[in-house]
Amino acid sequence: MYVRDARNREEVWLLDHIEAMGLDDAAFRSRDYVIAVDEESNTRAGFGRIRIHKDPDACEITGIGVLDGWRDQGVGAHVIERLLQKAGDEGFGEVYSLTDQPEYLVQFGFEFADPEELPAPIAERITEKRETVSDEIQPLRIDVDGFEMPDRLRERFKSAAERDAEDAGPEETPEDFGIDPDEATYKYDPRG
Repeated sequence: MYVRDARNREEVWLLDHIEAMGLDDAAFRSRDYVIAVDEESNTRAGFGRIRIHKDPDACEITGIGVLDGWRDQGVGAHVIERLLQKAGDEGFGEVYSLTDQPEYLVQFGFEFADPEELPAPIAERITEKRETVSDEIQPLRIDVDGFEMPDRLRERFKSAAERDAEDAGPEETPEDFGIDPDEATYKYDPRG
């Protein structure tokens, strides 16, 4: 596995997965994204975005997504690590993220940010995201050099492989939907 910059021809793939996962696509530009790729199969496993705001300058990471078969293998962690490297390359020492799942980012060294001390563009984004995504959105910040990759995620990433649907979780049964398969009738029942 490795993480690289997205290519222009991956725009449709990114937009499809952003929409399917219900992620933020405001001011979409494919060149702002990085993509995690399996080096053996060339399968894309996850992605994320660095968004640079002007006037005053502020940097945000957003739109982090990992495809179902690739979760819990360090893909998201490595996407975040690459995004923070890009932010550092752009001259930012501090990066923000607005999320309704703060515990995920806290494990890497992100800290809760005081909403009263957010740079103007980030403060505007939190208001927008609370209105359009979730009112549970929390602001977090991290110093670019403060990112900490847990060893377990670094090791998982080295041997990450796409899991089959059966490995992803238990199979859904009719009972999960309140259906008694012995009593239910179906329009096209093969049992007669």
